[in-house]
Amino acid sequence: MRRVLVVEDSGSTRSFVRAVLESADRTDGVGPCEVVEASCGFEAMRLLPRGPYDFIITDINMGDINGLELIRFIRKSEHHRSTPLVIMSTLSGARDVERGLALGANAYICKPFTPDELCAACGRVLSQGAR
Repeated sequence: MRRVLVVEDSGSTRSFVRAVLESADRTDGVGPCEVVEASCGFEAMRLLPRGPYDFIITDINMGDINGLELIRFIRKSEHHRSTPLVIMSTLSGARDVERGLALGANAYICKPFTPDELCAACGRVLSQGAR
């Protein structure tokens, strides 16, 4: 079973992602997954040492440590730098996507997204590995 860290300040979005990934089918290349939830970037940084994680999904806009700062931290970490990362965000402009990918995310999906879009993005990053 794959283990994933989901970093999102919206409880309803975390619940949606958890439900999708826990019920995902192996044929989509993703699941089912064990989901570890963090409600903010700071909490994610506390949970990272409890890894390893097969992949991480993070929002960008969070109150304390935003998703871009979290990605920078992960990509500098000796233990987590190769962990595949998916950004999920309401920021959908080309510049936002480029910035997230340039910092080291492997995929970027825009909210709202469907279960199929989430699984497809996660399946792609798992099949290609981290940068």
